[in-house]
Amino acid sequence: MKYSNNSLIKTVLILALLIQLSCTKETFTRTNINPNSPATVTPGNILPVVETSLAYTEGGDFARFANLFVQQSVGFSRQSEAYYHYILTSTDFDTPWGNLYTSVLGNNKDMMLKADAGGYNVYGGISRILMAYTLQVLADMWGDVPYSEALTGATNTHPRYDNAKALYDTIQNLIDVAISKLTDPDKGGLRPGTDDIIYGGNADLWVKFGHAIKARLFIHQSKGNPDMANKALDEANQAFASKDDNAQFVFGMAETFANPIYEFNEQRGDIDYGAGTLVNKLIALKDPRLNIFTDTSYNDVNGAGIGSYYGDINGHVEFITYDEMLFVKAEATLWSSGNIAQSQTFYQEAIKANMEKLGVAPADITTYLAANGTLPSNATDAIAQVALQEWIALYQNPEAWTTWRRTGSPILTPTAGSLGVPRRFLYPTNEYSLNGKNVPQATLYTPNIFWDF
Repeated sequence: MKYSNNSLIKTVLILALLIQLSCTKETFTRTNINPNSPATVTPGNILPVVETSLAYTEGGDFARFANLFVQQSVGFSRQSEAYYHYILTSTDFDTPWGNLYTSVLGNNKDMMLKADAGGYNVYGGISRILMAYTLQVLADMWGDVPYSEALTGATNTHPRYDNAKALYDTIQNLIDVAISKLTDPDKGGLRPGTDDIIYGGNADLWVKFGHAIKARLFIHQSKGNPDMANKALDEANQAFASKDDNAQFVFGMAETFANPIYEFNEQRGDIDYGAGTLVNKLIALKDPRLNIFTDTSYNDVNGAGIGSYYGDINGHVEFITYDEMLFVKAEATLWSSGNIAQSQTFYQEAIKANMEKLGVAPADITTYLAANGTLPSNATDAIAQVALQEWIALYQNPEAWTTWRRTGSPILTPTAGSLGVPRRFLYPTNEYSLNGKNVPQATLYTPNIFWDF
């Protein structure tokens, strides 16, 4: 869903300027007022900044790194070529880390405190769902990250790193509190509307988003664990009921409010979206999504562009979708009971939902399912096939990398070196400079995220 207009765009830009100016003012006045929390800023002012910053980070660096790692596209020059061949340094991760901790988590905590102080339960619930989702992404990309001692400003400039597995429990608790606030009959005197770009203030949809996050947490831990698989099923059943519930951010037509994938291609253009393992697989499967993911009309000596759904100026950045939840149900069913027939029903529904979302013709969907909709009779092979189709459906979503890391499907041939496809992000240079004593030892390959075994 999209709730955006010119006044909202101006609000986002003005608030960003206000926060910047208030920081300058604090330098001169030396008061004890938090410069990022001026008294005139309300939860409604902060919410669009948090959502926009999260969408820019997920659709920007996160999507690009993950997309190249799992070979959904090919970097053919400059930085993208280096990333495609796993040539990265800690500096490459400074921007997404900084964006998530400052623009998203820092501002979000301010919104949470203001919402709780005012009794604004819908804002309080939304802030916790956004906090939970951001922490989930951080833990899945980096593993151990600061949280319990972070976001305190000058009180603690050297926060310890929380264990990623324990952080999953923290995320669940955030969601539980969020749902209790969002379902409280007392919504509070201040409620979101168009300032909520994701859901327009619809508390019921935010509750579904919370359940979708929990479904992800459990499916990530479901390998060989029927209890986790059953929990994933339960949460997915309480999540999205159709594509209209998707947790996504749709950008506008203004260059100042443009889809980050569009911005990158306009400014850099060093990725070929018409090549790589994904395109080869789509061709082999005669998949009708080929000409939706890629844009062969934008073809030069370096290859094809990206299709309009994800690549237009007002394109989509998807957090969690209905079709992903159906894939979760398909995989969780196999881990929990091994029921191939039930899993196959979810599997077919997932493919259909993804194709319908993208605008594939009904006849083409029917033909594709006839050729590719049957799961193998062996549960292990069935999980691999479910993961393959989810990897396709999660185009431009960092969760595609997580799905591959968890399942090993599809089989990828590393593009460089002997250590394989990267398993994690590097900690950023700024952390080594400012909080070096607490930064865990890590490479692109070790240690694995706790669910990656």
